[in-house]
Amino acid sequence: MRAASEPLPPSATRGGAVAARPEPGTVLDDATATARDAVRVPDRLYDAYLFDMDGTIYLGDDLLPGAGRLIGELRSRGKAVRFLSNNPTKDPQQYADKLAHLGLPTPIEEIVNTTVTMTRWLLDNHPDAVVFPISEAPLKHAFEAAGIHMSDDPAEIDIVVASYDRGFNYEKLQIAFDAIWFYKRARLVGTNPDRFCPFPGGRGEPDCAAVIAAVEACTDTICEANLGKPNPAMLHAALKGIDVELGDCVMVGDRLSTDIRMGLDTGMAAALVLTGETNAEDLRTLAPKDTPGIVLDRIDRLLPSEIWRQAGWSEDERV
Repeated sequence: MRAASEPLPPSATRGGAVAARPEPGTVLDDATATARDAVRVPDRLYDAYLFDMDGTIYLGDDLLPGAGRLIGELRSRGKAVRFLSNNPTKDPQQYADKLAHLGLPTPIEEIVNTTVTMTRWLLDNHPDAVVFPISEAPLKHAFEAAGIHMSDDPAEIDIVVASYDRGFNYEKLQIAFDAIWFYKRARLVGTNPDRFCPFPGGRGEPDCAAVIAAVEACTDTICEANLGKPNPAMLHAALKGIDVELGDCVMVGDRLSTDIRMGLDTGMAAALVLTGETNAEDLRTLAPKDTPGIVLDRIDRLLPSEIWRQAGWSEDERV
């Protein structure tokens, strides 16, 4: 096996991938040429495929090109498919409804997001804790359904759970401050480490990391646990009930700091798709240990080129 730091031949890459080249005579603009030059497609199939959703499978309310036929092909071959998200503003049922609306009906058991991982973590590690969630309704509903006791009384709060909260305000910050700093009894944990949530058109919203930073700044405390990607808690939740080795799994996503980091840290293959936050230029300065072995300009490139040829696929097809 080639060491991670060894240079690669121009026609191959790490992680069971091969470099992709445009057809002869193809004229590319600079951005497209850079992306195509970065592409490294896998040369094998995996037993389990873990997908980030927004920016990877869809963007906003639209499937990304090739996503529908990719998922259909993987399922027809009996591959395990799971969908993961760091976004706690929706519950798994809402994600299942969205995927179905986009033409990808998916059982709720195949969807894991941070409402799931945070709830399981609290039940496993602090089942009797009194929790103050700085969050939106889906996380609170998950806590309520699991029997987790919640309170906004700083004198009885054991754990402050910081999350993506578009209703975050000074009152919530004051409660967290009093519970942690004044009463010196509460600990701080977070649902996910994302700094912002990307939107179509290049816009975005401040995410959980902004709420964590506000609480840390005023209380002089540190967030003790963060249950979204790249924390392997989400990986273990997604693979529960699947008898598969991590070396036969691939994590697919658009973010280097979460999706790709989790794949690299846990020994899975890591596949970066250049349809969301990360672009080809971002790869130029990465150390070898931080570089995904698979890089895709479109999600259905996750299938080896031989399958493309057998299926007669072309890039003109949008689904």
